[in-house]
Formats: sequence, C-alpha cells, structure tokens
Amino acid sequence: MLLGYPTGEIVLLALWIAGAGILVGILAGLFGIGGGAVIVPVLYEVFRMLGVAEDVRMQLCIGTSLAIIVPTTIRSYLGHKKKGAVIPEVMRVWALPAIIGVAIGSVTASYAPASLFKVAFLLFVSFIAVRMLFGGDRWNLGHELPGRPMLTVYGFITGLVASLVGVSGGAIANSVLTLYGRPMQQAVGTSAGIGVPITIAGTIGYMLAGWPYTAQLPPLSVGYVSVLGFVLMAPVSSYTTSYGVRLAHWLPRRKLEIAFGIFLILVALRFIVSLVS
Repeated sequence: MLLGYPTGEIVLLALWIAGAGILVGILAGLFGIGGGAVIVPVLYEVFRMLGVAEDVRMQLCIGTSLAIIVPTTIRSYLGHKKKGAVIPEVMRVWALPAIIGVAIGSVTASYAPASLFKVAFLLFVSFIAVRMLFGGDRWNLGHELPGRPMLTVYGFITGLVASLVGVSGGAIANSVLTLYGRPMQQAVGTSAGIGVPITIAGTIGYMLAGWPYTAQLPPLSVGYVSVLGFVLMAPVSSYTTSYGVRLAHWLPRRKLEIAFGIFLILVALRFIVSLVS
C-alpha cells in the first residue's frame, strides 16, 4: 500500500501522468500553450479512479493543471524570449487585467455554471480553428494591434477563461494576436509569456479556494492542488518544452498555423465531450 492505495495502481497512474507530461511539454513549446487541455482530462480520470468526490473533482483537476503548467510556461517563455519572439508591450498591458480575470475565475469557479464558459470557449476555439485551417491571411481584425483599452479587455478575458478551464490562456492569446496580423512565432512566444502570471495566480487562487474542502480531497493536496500530480507531471512537461520551442521556430508559418488549427479542433472536441457527459 502507498498513501492508502494499492502500490500497483499508483505506479500505473504515475506512468500515465508522466507520459501525458511529455505531450504537454511539447505542446507548450510548439504553440505557446500550457497543455491544460491535455492535463485536465487525464487528471479527471486519475482522480475518478482514486475515488475523489465528483463535487470537488473538476476543481481539483483545474487547480492541479494550473500548478503543473507553471514551470512549463516559464520554460517556454524564456525559450521564446531568447529567440526575440515576445512582444513586450502586449505583455505589459495584459499582465494586470489577466491576473484580475484569474482572481475572479478562481473565486467563481466553484459556483458559476461552468457549462456556460465551456460553450463560449468552444465556439471561440472552433472559429479560430476554421480560420487557421481555411482562412489564411483573409481572416483578420486588423494589421495593427488595437489600443490599450481593447488589449486590456483581451487580457482580462484570457485570464478569466484560463482560470475556469485549467489552461494557461495560450490558445486564446495566440488566436487574438494572429487575428491582428502578428507572426505566428511572435504570437506563440507572447502567449507563453502571458501564461506565466496567469498560471501562478491561478495556482494560488485554487489553493485558497479549496482550503475549506480539505476533508474531501485526496492525500497530499493543498486546497484544489494535488501535490502528487504536480510532482509527477511538472518536471517531465517542463523538460520536453524545449523540443517544442525548437519545432516552433523550425516549421514554416503555414504548417504551424495548420498544426495549431488541428490542435484547437481537438480542444473543441474535448469540451464537447465534457458538456455531453
């Protein structure tokens, strides 16, 4: 027995989490995303098998996902920054409103109907996926980034949605920047950067939000963050991020757009499943 569970079961689950961590790290470097769309469903099945109560399971998945993504987004951001692929002015404008969005999301995640946010995100990523796959340069909101007020709104929305679904916000930030004509490599690098404050603030928020429910959570949990899940997946995903960064700067823009469009379709399918199940 290990932590009150059969040792063989824990070992098998650990292998699944570590394996998913490899994919998460590559996706983070390649698309500037944290990989929450992969982490959350994997952890959901892990915690279901461990018998975590359904009324706290999804929150535990989201909080743990945000914690796991922290080192991955930092490593991805530093890798892209080294290659000069981060837009500093966007980072400065988005950081504070994104953190405010995360704070609101962390407080309301346990009470607001999550299905509404899932539907909104599903529609958004579906639209962007179609644009990436079929629209090319014909679909855009402009050739220059909008002013500070509109960028502030985008930053807030990115942080809010990220904290409600357990992602770094990279898919949203990436899509917004490409709609305004930013090169894909710059969009990826800046998306990775904004994911750093989002995931750190989100992790702290979910730790605090889950503190009153400690009795319902599995061993080695700090609020809605599983330390076991973090320890198993974070190092693996962080290590493999550098391979995704290299791939992002090696692929031609159009191939990167197609790959990102396919990724967003997979994200949309994940949300459809979560809505109907």
